[in-house]
Amino acid sequence: MHGFRHTHASLPFEAGATIKEVQTRLGHSSSKTTLDIHAHVTQPKKQGVAQKLANYIDF
Repeated sequence: MHGFRHTHASLPFEAGATIKEVQTRLGHSSSKTTLDIHAHVTQPKKQGVAQKLANYIDF
């Protein structure tokens, strides 16, 4: 059941939600809790970062 909470935290980030929006939705008093414990970088986001870097260095 707790795994669903992690998913529920990660997917809004993938959809473009801000840390503050996700923090509020999960009821955390600190954004550090949201980032350190509940937010995970999904595979599409990992690929997106690689693409942003490639675009930035004009690769």
